[in-house]
Parts: sequence; C-alpha cells; structure tokens
Amino acid sequence: MESLHPRVRLLWIAQEALAAIALGVGLAAVDRWLVDVPTVALGVVVALGFVLGVAYAVRRYGVWRFEIESDALYLERGVVTFVETAVPFVRVQHVDTQFGPVERVFGLSSVVVYTAGSRNADVRIPGLTPERAERIQDTLRQLATESDATDAV
Repeated sequence: MESLHPRVRLLWIAQEALAAIALGVGLAAVDRWLVDVPTVALGVVVALGFVLGVAYAVRRYGVWRFEIESDALYLERGVVTFVETAVPFVRVQHVDTQFGPVERVFGLSSVVVYTAGSRNADVRIPGLTPERAERIQDTLRQLATESDATDAV
C-alpha cells in the first residue's frame, strides 16, 4: 500500500501545536477569571499537550495507507480506532481534488471521493502533492467510468 507524502506530518504537527496553544489560551483564561492555576501547571499541560499531539501526528502518518486496485480504492488509517475502508468503483459518484489554504502552505492537496449512499458518503486521501493528487483523481475517474454495476459490494 502507498503512504502519504512525508510533509503531511509537518502539517499535522502544526495543527496539533495550534491545538496546544489554544489549550494554553483557554487555561490562561480560566486562570484569569475563574480559578487560580499555577503558571508551572499551565506550562506543563501545554507542553504535555504538544508532546502528545506530535506523537499522535507521527503515529497517524505511520498508519495512513491507501491502494488503488482494479476493483476498488482501499484505505487504512486511524490511531485510536483503526479503520479499513474499501470503496468499490461502481459506487463512486465523483472525485475532487482539494487545495486548502493550509495545505497549500505545505505544498499538499487532497483527493475526495464521493460515493453513493448516505453514511460516510465520502472518503478523503490527504497529504498528497498536487501532481500526485491529480494523477490519482484521473485514475479514479477512469476506473469508476469503466466499472460495471455487477462489481458492487
């Protein structure tokens, strides 16, 4: 199976760092207006949040995999709950490539595959270079167009 581009780790670490900062700001607000929280405790909680966030981001990268076979797109991901997903091409409605502002900063993009059905009707492959995302999008569109209705799961 194929892994994501290594730069996605930096993106996820940056997101976790921002979450740790937001936690620190929230705790500082609690300290200021509600309860007196020792400064050392604030620092420890923020540092612990940052370390756990970095570990989570690194582990998330380590388990995220995808593969395009002749019949379906296969995904494996998840740190706390590991999820394996198979998306039969006959169920694919359309495929988008997304370049969000934060992803663009890191030179990354995502492919979103929309499927028929109501529960979890889309899957996203993050952490791809724009060129790789476009190639995957083209491949998935072609395979979805060629799929036969008898291939459905």
